[in-house]
Amino acid sequence: MIQAIDIDVWPVTNTQPRAPVRFNHLPLGFLSPVILLDSKAQQTELEWISYPPNGWEEISGLDENYTPIRTYQVCQVMEPNQNNWLRTNWIEKGDAQRIFVELKFTLRDCNSLPGVVGTCKETFNLYYQETDSEVGRSLRENQYVKIDTIAADESFTQGDLGERKMKLNTEVRIIGPLSRRGFYLAFQDVGACIALVSVKVYYKKCWSIIENLATFPDTVTGSEFSSLVEVEGMCVSDAEEEADNSPKMHCSAEGEWLVPIGKCICKAGFHQKGDACEPCGRGFYKSSSQDLQCSRCPAHSFNDREGSWRCDCEDGYYRALSDPPSVACTRPPSAPQNLVYNINQTTVSLEWSPPADTGGRNDVSYRVICRRCSWEPEECVPCGPNVGYSPAQSGLVDTYVTIMDLLAHANYTFEVEAVNGVSDLSRTQRLFAAVSIATGQAVLFRR
Repeated sequence: MIQAIDIDVWPVTNTQPRAPVRFNHLPLGFLSPVILLDSKAQQTELEWISYPPNGWEEISGLDENYTPIRTYQVCQVMEPNQNNWLRTNWIEKGDAQRIFVELKFTLRDCNSLPGVVGTCKETFNLYYQETDSEVGRSLRENQYVKIDTIAADESFTQGDLGERKMKLNTEVRIIGPLSRRGFYLAFQDVGACIALVSVKVYYKKCWSIIENLATFPDTVTGSEFSSLVEVEGMCVSDAEEEADNSPKMHCSAEGEWLVPIGKCICKAGFHQKGDACEPCGRGFYKSSSQDLQCSRCPAHSFNDREGSWRCDCEDGYYRALSDPPSVACTRPPSAPQNLVYNINQTTVSLEWSPPADTGGRNDVSYRVICRRCSWEPEECVPCGPNVGYSPAQSGLVDTYVTIMDLLAHANYTFEVEAVNGVSDLSRTQRLFAAVSIATGQAVLFRR
């Protein structure tokens, strides 16, 4: 798109004395390009190749801040068949495939120049040549590829000269895809009165960003105007890819990130804050990357370090292997209460009440330990496999059990213990209710 602005100038023709050129800086209108050449930024001589020598001429000028700049002009309008070439120095393209060339120039209206009918032109041509290295100062026209014919949107006239105003034109052209290490630009004058105020060469890239906790590196745009370059992101520190949903973005031809896909999530022990993952603080934890935030340690647990995925249990409290880190730590239950028995010869029935303290769990069951004791105190041995239990010896849900097939006239001690999911983890003394009995005469069966 052509843009034009009014500027204060000294006329630039081959009949006027050299004088400073003054113009306004125009915004580029796109995202952060990578500049390969900016003639306006160079204050020393450009030293581009001009052929023939009496064609394009390098002059000094001032920008809108009165900073010295170097420009080129040509105004061979009196004679026909002009063929004046100007070639830039070699431009290394880096990783670029599509190159943008922005030209700012002024052009004299041929009708404002007397005596040049048929010889004056109002266009010039832009060319380029790809090479892998510099080719010296020679200029061979047949090695250059034409990019376009450049015409002015606004040209200045004799009246503009009197008001010391003229129009500055901006034209942008694209070349590519390029495959060699670098290139030259060349400008062909065919008989116009031109001041080439600035030449800017650049390419576009998508600059490194963090999106969805993934870092996407600087990425050069694709070779085609409609191309999207797919880029895989790398998770930031202490983050990991979401399952089957790796982070991706697409770099557009205009240097913009588009179409985010997938994401990273903070690992266990870390939570998201802005574009980073920070560790959970002391007294907090995060057990899974799927959790969004850190949680305070559950009851009877603690941690004294940052970045924890679980909290440790206090002394005397435990967490079963099947317990998730989000549940409170618990302890074994207290002993069953109100244990009573009933003896019928060699069969004993036991009943009891639940413990006063379940340890904070709801998976309480009961188990019975049977010991046969001698007449001497504390001389007891396990009852052995011949003794029967109904409904079972362990894993009892109900608070009763019947013990059968005991020996007649024997002493027994029965211990009833309440257990839960952490009882076997406890290192403290077992808590149980106990009763000691003596069996009577065994039942005799007659045939």
